[in-house]
Amino acid sequence: MWQYVVDQWPQIWFGSWQHVWLVVQCLVLAAVLAVVIAALVYRSPRLSSIANGVSAIGLTIPSFALIGLLIVPLGFGVVPSVVTVTFFAALPILRNAVVGLAEVPGTVVESARGIGMGRIRTLLTVELPLAWPIILTGIRLSAQMVMGVAAVAAYALGPGLGGFIFSGLSRLGGANALNSTVVGVVGVVVLALVLDLLLLGLGRLTISRGIRVQH
Repeated sequence: MWQYVVDQWPQIWFGSWQHVWLVVQCLVLAAVLAVVIAALVYRSPRLSSIANGVSAIGLTIPSFALIGLLIVPLGFGVVPSVVTVTFFAALPILRNAVVGLAEVPGTVVESARGIGMGRIRTLLTVELPLAWPIILTGIRLSAQMVMGVAAVAAYALGPGLGGFIFSGLSRLGGANALNSTVVGVVGVVVLALVLDLLLLGLGRLTISRGIRVQH
């Protein structure tokens, strides 16, 4: 195993970088989309219920099946990988964003409006900062989940460590097949832990101490 890692280190490093970059880009895109949708629906119980229902149903879709279906219209490569990872990344964030915005005390919102803040300014400067701890929790959950989804994207020839896993599984019993699979799986787990620590640090930097104590 050690010799395999040494021999394949340039490919492992490059695959790890591709994997993280794919996940981070899709997380940012998913967070923006989810927060925008949540901001549009959280004041309506009916729309909030629909958003939560879509989130729950979406998580039941097998990622392998979804990326297989996307190969037909989008072909192989990066595009179906980005669409799949972004889709699954957005679901937990959407649910948490709706909950977080809905839990902002109405008295705080009214106070902001009372001092002359408009709807958008209140959302950006009052509601989103108060909801951010819950939203960030959704982002952290999403990051852990889509690390594995990004590995499945290798089925569509997407970037990342999934190539090691699929290559090893397709050659089980052959030379270095197990090593390839183990490297891919362990690499995904390590990257997920590192990314979670980075997001935890982001929370320390972006959430005020008073809000952290409340949560």
